[in-house]
Amino acid sequence: MTYEHSGPDAQLAADRTTIEAIVATFFAAFATGPDLDARLAALRDLFLPEAVIVRTCGLDPAVYSVEAFIEPRRALLAGGSVVGFREWATDGRTEVFGDIAHWFGGYAKAWTQDGVQHTGGGMKSIQLVRMPVGWRVSAAAWDDERPGVTI
Repeated sequence: MTYEHSGPDAQLAADRTTIEAIVATFFAAFATGPDLDARLAALRDLFLPEAVIVRTCGLDPAVYSVEAFIEPRRALLAGGSVVGFREWATDGRTEVFGDIAHWFGGYAKAWTQDGVQHTGGGMKSIQLVRMPVGWRVSAAAWDDERPGVTI
């Protein structure tokens, strides 16, 4: 199935730029180091208050509210047992139709915990809607690579 964006090309380009900045803010929020609270506050501002975040990863899906998603990660990143954590998009695509959009792409992560280096990755899906105040995340879901499920 194909579709066409019916708006002006300049608007579509601006929307894509804004959405890609939101995705970059999403990934940048999850890193140890200075300004963690400011990065998480910026992330929080990008979500609709009613947004839903879902983790699958081969387990029973865990469904989070925005706060239930952010706060345990803040505690982990600030707690000291995890150092050098960072997460970044490896590739992805952005689709926009009117006032809805979707980013789907791969990501990687690396960190040291209790002196042991770890790496991982997976895929994330981020849905967005245009609000009067601009684009906001309405839902996000992710699944990590594991035996039998690889990028």
